[in-house]
Amino acid sequence: MKFFKRTLGFYVLLFVLTTGYGQQSEKKSDVLNLKEIKTTLAQDVSFLASDSLNGRALGTVGYDVATDYVIKKFETYGVQPFFKTYNDSFLANDTKTKNIVGVVKGNDSLLSKEYIVLGAHLDHIGTAKIIGGDSIANGANDNATGVSVVLALAKHFATTKSIKRSLIFVLFGAEESGLVGSKHLANKLKELNTPIYTMLNFEMVGVPMAGKKYVAYLTGYSKSNMAEKLNDYGNREWIGFLPKAKEYQLFKRSDNYSFYKELEVPSHTLSTFDFSNYDFYHHVDDEADKMNYDFMSDLVELIIPAVTAMAYTTENEILLN
Repeated sequence: MKFFKRTLGFYVLLFVLTTGYGQQSEKKSDVLNLKEIKTTLAQDVSFLASDSLNGRALGTVGYDVATDYVIKKFETYGVQPFFKTYNDSFLANDTKTKNIVGVVKGNDSLLSKEYIVLGAHLDHIGTAKIIGGDSIANGANDNATGVSVVLALAKHFATTKSIKRSLIFVLFGAEESGLVGSKHLANKLKELNTPIYTMLNFEMVGVPMAGKKYVAYLTGYSKSNMAEKLNDYGNREWIGFLPKAKEYQLFKRSDNYSFYKELEVPSHTLSTFDFSNYDFYHHVDDEADKMNYDFMSDLVELIIPAVTAMAYTTENEILLN
């Protein structure tokens, strides 16, 4: 499935014309090149889903290697630690593990005190049913793809600094153990009285949807007007409603739910897994070479202006229903 092609520059121009965003100049060099995005996405997924990480299970060396990898990415991109360090430690099933939490501060004296959380779970299940001698559940689509999208967004916004609200970038641990990492962080932010505006989570975004008019869907579609606003910000109907997501209660099965439950803010997961387009969920064949990186780079191209708008509007336009 191919998108109706629009360049990122078009979206930036559209946003400039409709919001007054262009009052701050943006150099062409600040806008990420699609070829660069595609290459970086492929590199990130390939590393995180490699056999050497052994499926990134809770409490393993592979998961620790994955956290070190994303920390180095944050440091390289200029994403600052949200807490004293990037590590947000907690216990899951009596095992010490951690989320990785970074921030890019907004440039508005008032709105920068509000935060948008952009997240994806970094952990996976480690092993799965042995097929052909292979027992490693690499977790490429689930969820190295979501992590790679968060890293691409972190790089873009740390480079452009083109936001009024601040952005928190989170790679969650222990999602596969029952959303433990996101519950921990949501409660921690609540205790700190951190003003969270919205939360957008990314999960299984490595392959295009089959036979749909829209590009991606939000879980919990009717819980807020986020889907409507993302479509408005993108100037096209690129976010849709997937009935099976409601049938299988996907809204409650990923890290967005912790923020909805604990902080009572619009919180959704963006996904392209439609139950028919990928056969390797929690499977040893969930490998990096099965991902569609052209599709993923096009998806990032759609997400960037939507997040830019969320972070730039003077009013809180995204609201719970």
